[in-house]
Amino acid sequence: MNQTVDILGVSLTNLDRAALFAQLTDGVFFSPNVDVIMKLRDDPEFFDLFHQAEFRICDSQIVQLGSRFLGTPIKERISGSDFLGEYCLHHRDDPEVRIFLLGAGPGVALEAQRRINARIGRDIVIAAHSPSFGFEKKPEECAALAALVNGSGATVLAVGVGAPKQEKFIMGYKQQMPAIRVFMAVGATIDFEAGNMPRAPAWMSRSGLEWAFRLGREPKRLWKRYLVDDLPFFWLLLKQRLGLLKPLHRRR
Repeated sequence: MNQTVDILGVSLTNLDRAALFAQLTDGVFFSPNVDVIMKLRDDPEFFDLFHQAEFRICDSQIVQLGSRFLGTPIKERISGSDFLGEYCLHHRDDPEVRIFLLGAGPGVALEAQRRINARIGRDIVIAAHSPSFGFEKKPEECAALAALVNGSGATVLAVGVGAPKQEKFIMGYKQQMPAIRVFMAVGATIDFEAGNMPRAPAWMSRSGLEWAFRLGREPKRLWKRYLVDDLPFFWLLLKQRLGLLKPLHRRR
C-alpha cells in the first residue's frame, strides 16, 4: 500500500513521478491544491468521494512546502496542469491508451485534442466534448455524457470542469463507464492545452506563485478564492504542526 501524508485532515498519496506512472494503469487520479484542500474541509460529500480515489497527488508547491513544515514531506509535487501532457508523452507508443477529453468551453476541447495529437504524433486523444453550463445539475445530461464516453473507444477519461464538479462527476458516474480504465480530474488543463489560457512562467510555478499569475489575469473571478477562501490554510497548517487542529469526523 502506498504511503500517505495528512494535510489538514486530507490524505494525499505520497508518490514520485516514476512510481505514479508505473502504477497508474487503472484507477482515479485527483491532484489537489490549496483551494481543493479547503473545499474538502467544508464539503463532507466531496471529502468522502475524494478519499475513494486511488491516486490523490499533490498539485501545489505550497502544499508540498506545508508537508515539509509538518515534518512529513511529500516526495514530489506533480502539477495537474502538466500531468496530462506528460501522460500523453509517456504513452505515445501505447495504442491501448486512448483518451477522451471532457470539459472547457465550446470548441476548446476539440482544439486541445488537435494540438495534443499533433504534438504526440498519433491520435492519442480520440474524442473531445464540452458539456453544457450547469451540466452537473442535470442527471439526464450526465448519464448521456457517461454513455458517450463509454461508447467512444477511449480507455482514459480526462475531465476538466473545475473542483468539485469534475471529481463528483467521475465518482458518481464511473460505474457507468466500464470501458474506462483511468479517470483524471484535470482542472484548467484542457484550456491550457488548447492555448485558450496562458500558463504561469516556470519560475513562478516552481516558487509556488502560480496562484498570483492566475489572480493577475482573472482578478474578478479569483480574488475571493485566493485572498479569502484559501488564506486560512496557513493558520490551520500551523495549528496542525502544534497538534491543535481538530480532526475531521468524516467517513474515509
